[in-house]
Amino acid sequence: MKTILLVDDEPLMLDLLSLYLTPLGYNCVKLTSALEAITFLEENEVDLVLLDVMMPEMDGWEACQEIRKHWEVPIIMLTARSEKPNIVKGLKTGADDYITKPFDEEELTARIEAVLRRNNSKIGKIRFQGLILDLNSFVLQYNHKDISLTPKEFAMMELFLNHMNKVFSREHLINSIWGYGVSTEDRTIDSHVRNLRDKLRKAGFPADTHLVTVWGIGYKWDGKG
Repeated sequence: MKTILLVDDEPLMLDLLSLYLTPLGYNCVKLTSALEAITFLEENEVDLVLLDVMMPEMDGWEACQEIRKHWEVPIIMLTARSEKPNIVKGLKTGADDYITKPFDEEELTARIEAVLRRNNSKIGKIRFQGLILDLNSFVLQYNHKDISLTPKEFAMMELFLNHMNKVFSREHLINSIWGYGVSTEDRTIDSHVRNLRDKLRKAGFPADTHLVTVWGIGYKWDGKG
């Protein structure tokens, strides 16, 4: 389970973020100040920081700079400001992405997953019952034999393996893999899943046991089988 550190001086915003993200499989830690966040990071590991900009004592820009001095954890800035200079400022202080309030929940989730994918690519490999997904060389192997994937199929495998047992709607998959706001039909997702299953089957992996259809919703990777 991925842990997200939520930092915002508005308790209601923290509650809303946690209420949305927790059912999606994220462990949410809620803190109301940047100083508390830095203290927390000194003794705990998290997978991502969702950091509000406008906070007393230490604002999000200062906090981002301070975090970057000590940790490589991904940071997404969350703010009501939408002007381009502020977006640029956030990225220059070390933020990995930026989203404005009020945010669309699907967009927020897609951005979180995209940032986590980019960070995972620095880590190396994801393993599952004989499968090895190499995030540096973009190679998938099963029992040490290569399985040729398209870039979209590879991104789909990475998303599924990083979020086992989570149900993804077709719209969610489109936003996460093709990009938020891209016009892509649901049948495109179905076609990619079908091709991915076929390639896994041909390699000898029990694709039908793990890459399963959730009727009326979408797909998930069954980590138990």
